[in-house]
Amino acid sequence: MTPLSRITPATLDVLESLVSASGPTWGLVVIKHSGRPAGSVYPILERLERSGWVTSEWDDASDRPGPRRRLYELTADGASAARQALRSRPALGGVAGATA
Repeated sequence: MTPLSRITPATLDVLESLVSASGPTWGLVVIKHSGRPAGSVYPILERLERSGWVTSEWDDASDRPGPRRRLYELTADGASAARQALRSRPALGGVAGATA
């Protein structure tokens, strides 16, 4: 697995979606869960796969109408790295040391 050179907020949103999935999940579910557009999610998924964080395969369910779905799943090392990246995510909505 190759470390990512940068982890953007959009990448963190995609990682969070994949970590929270109970198994392989298809791209549209990641899009809906992350709130990010397809034009951002799919390139991130491709980058994660090239880096070894994610594996993907085509769903061969022939009983479902429509186009085939591509299923994505974190690798064991990718899941560990994703959880670490999410723990390191800066808190939103405040300045360090500020009180409400």
